[in-house]
Amino acid sequence: MYSAHWAAKRDLGRALEPGPHRAVAALLLIATALSGCGGGSKYPGFLPKGTLDPKVDAALTGTMARPAFTVEGLAVNVKTRTFEVSITVSGPIVPGEGLPYQPPATTCTWTVTMQNATADVPVSLTDFHAVNHLGSFQVPQLVPDEPSPPSILQPGQVVTFKLRAYQLVGQGTMQWAPDHRHVTAIWDYEVEND
Repeated sequence: MYSAHWAAKRDLGRALEPGPHRAVAALLLIATALSGCGGGSKYPGFLPKGTLDPKVDAALTGTMARPAFTVEGLAVNVKTRTFEVSITVSGPIVPGEGLPYQPPATTCTWTVTMQNATADVPVSLTDFHAVNHLGSFQVPQLVPDEPSPPSILQPGQVVTFKLRAYQLVGQGTMQWAPDHRHVTAIWDYEVEND
């Protein structure tokens, strides 16, 4: 007798076999485990109290010499010679998930939040780069009708804005280079429209 239980066991066995899908499964497992680790004390409510240690399970630190690499939605504490700032990139959000036809590319929207600055931080949209799985760089644009962020984030301010680009379906990274040259933070993401 064939059941959904045995189908799930069969598929799980395939996920653990050697090959590229095993690496993808491992990355998804790690991303899921880390999805609650980077927000300081803002852990998901479903985790039991005391599951994560705030001294260990904290946001990564990125510098111009050693950029932080994390998954979308997690904060990175960026440190430069002149400022420190916490920055989070969430997304992309895509329109049309679950449509009968999935095009090879789609419109992607990311939400950027910058806060906890220790000094003035320059904010320039051209410092954000979306890099797709083929290595193609794009500078996302501000979402239409979205107010432009201030050119300087001052201590005590919180700035949130939305960026948009047309991206191929597949894996990509959003990068931030506050001096226009040195990437300090990289967020891994997946563009899906199925």
